[in-house]
Amino acid sequence: MKIIVDANIVFSAILNTNGKIADLLINSTNVKFIAPDFLRLEIRKYHNKLAKTKKISSSNIQEIEYFIFQNIVFISEIQIEEKYWKQAYELLKDIDEKDTPYITYALKFKCKLWTGDKKLVNGLKKKNRSLTISTNELYELLN
Repeated sequence: MKIIVDANIVFSAILNTNGKIADLLINSTNVKFIAPDFLRLEIRKYHNKLAKTKKISSSNIQEIEYFIFQNIVFISEIQIEEKYWKQAYELLKDIDEKDTPYITYALKFKCKLWTGDKKLVNGLKKKNRSLTISTNELYELLN
């Protein structure tokens, strides 16, 4: 099974390493987690903020990040055909354009996006598009 992972899922895993999200990311062996390459940059951009929130050092955030990233396959955005970018943009232009990369990957790899973004989930539901999976749905599916 393939699942696209978005930034809010990774942030949640870093902030709560003993939680369900971190457990799924670190210990799921029958899932291929995929993310756009830029997700790494997005996480690094917030290292200091994450460290302050978690009350640990930035180097500890890097260690946590290392364990979480081990089970994620990062794929460069330039490897995804233009047609998927256009489809995703058209689908999201009236929901939230910032999520275009994640939906592009979901379309390309014909799988679900794991997200907690309610605006995105509800916007896609209104369009009768089932492109997302919640943490609880994924947990149920794997257990």
